[in-house]
Amino acid sequence: MSRTEYYDDPDAPEPNSLVVAASAVVTDDDGRILLQRRRDSGLWALPGGGMEMTDSLPGTAVREVAEETGLEVEITGLVGTYTDPRHVIVYSDGEVRRQFNICFTARVTGGELAISDESTELRFIAPEDLEDLPMHHTQQLRVQHFLEHRERPYLG
Repeated sequence: MSRTEYYDDPDAPEPNSLVVAASAVVTDDDGRILLQRRRDSGLWALPGGGMEMTDSLPGTAVREVAEETGLEVEITGLVGTYTDPRHVIVYSDGEVRRQFNICFTARVTGGELAISDESTELRFIAPEDLEDLPMHHTQQLRVQHFLEHRERPYLG
């Protein structure tokens, strides 16, 4: 399934679903950030995805990181909430999604890095190397907020 993201685009289709999702900024001991290259868009992104009925929001982030990267993580904090109505995601199956994302911080507790069917590449990337990667604006914003070491989570 392919995915197209729109941001502040008057030509974007109207959303037909609202999805609660969680993502995580997972760092290693060297302060590098775990990113995946998404198979559906080719863009780099934090691991994350939609909440299931049996999940908590932190549990969603833990589950999604494990599914998408093979790593077991522990949630350590909160980067922020991301609910911008100007961000619309269109899937090839007809879903036009508006997403409500909670972005957490996390540390690795186990597992082994393994590519899933949702990604083509996984890497821990140093903050100074991030600007060279193709990323959607909304993903860049989450990473930027993490790197700012904010006293309080971003609320938006």
